[in-house]
Amino acid sequence: MFNHIQSNDFTDIVKGRRSVRNYDENYIIPREEITEIISEASLAPSSANMQPWRVVVVDTLEGKNKLTPLVRFNTLQNSTSSAMLLIFGDTSSYLYAEEIYNTAVEQGLMPADVRDRQLETISSIFPTLTKEMKVEIAKIDSSLFAMQLMLVARAHGYDTNPMAGFEADRLARAFELDEERYVPVMIISMGKAKEEGYESIRLDAEKITFWA
Repeated sequence: MFNHIQSNDFTDIVKGRRSVRNYDENYIIPREEITEIISEASLAPSSANMQPWRVVVVDTLEGKNKLTPLVRFNTLQNSTSSAMLLIFGDTSSYLYAEEIYNTAVEQGLMPADVRDRQLETISSIFPTLTKEMKVEIAKIDSSLFAMQLMLVARAHGYDTNPMAGFEADRLARAFELDEERYVPVMIISMGKAKEEGYESIRLDAEKITFWA
């Protein structure tokens, strides 16, 4: 990880991020680097460290043609970006609990007794949650991952655009995912900007903060 970072300037990464819709269609991000970006973004936090985010990387003409009728008014991002990243939340992410926690013990990051207590809690709670609660947890955690991915992409020298304008009820099926298990969260386009995104206004902290 962190082998292709172009900038480690936190201020530049955060303040310079823009939603870019038109990319250099001839620029190809190597799959090795896309995998690295996903790995770095996966350092994001999640409930009980279950890491429910799943990513379908669409970087081929065949895949983009399949995606075109599903992205509504976001076809420019689809046709010009190096890749479209379809972010899904896995409502059965707890199935990886033993793998995650056993690896933590093997690497000396967690005592075995802590693992055992955590796994007992996870196995007794997560499977019994309602579908609505599982979806909510998966979406919240996957959104944390998605935001981190956009910042990581910027650190690599790439631009992004998060999108909610797509056919959510058809996305999983179109890419052969289990619709009951995987819930669409957002789509992120990624590439080299052909046109810079515009700077936008944010509300003052005083207007969005309540003290108690």
